[in-house]
Amino acid sequence: MSSYRWIALEDGRLLYRKVATFAPKRSHLACPMITSDTMAPVQSMLDGKLYDSKSTLRRTYRAAGMVEVGNDPARLRPRQRPAPDIKAIKDSVHKAKARFDRGERVRPA
Repeated sequence: MSSYRWIALEDGRLLYRKVATFAPKRSHLACPMITSDTMAPVQSMLDGKLYDSKSTLRRTYRAAGMVEVGNDPARLRPRQRPAPDIKAIKDSVHKAKARFDRGERVRPA
């Protein structure tokens, strides 16, 4: 990015020149991307101990070969599977049988 500004020279003259300006790549927040490792003490489902550090709790889970999952209720809902189109399946089978009965065969490639 660049903009134009008046620049005062030592002899008193003013020059209108192009000056490079760079916008800082920062948020207006003090620390926008920091996540704390500490948390309120929770009891581990694995060993029953209380942990107040997320990394320590996850380290014990990984060491035991466990997988940490969230509590999203959407994962507990049964999936809606589309009902098969019985009529289309029957039509397809009848067409295939009719082609076979007429003597049509698929040649191997």
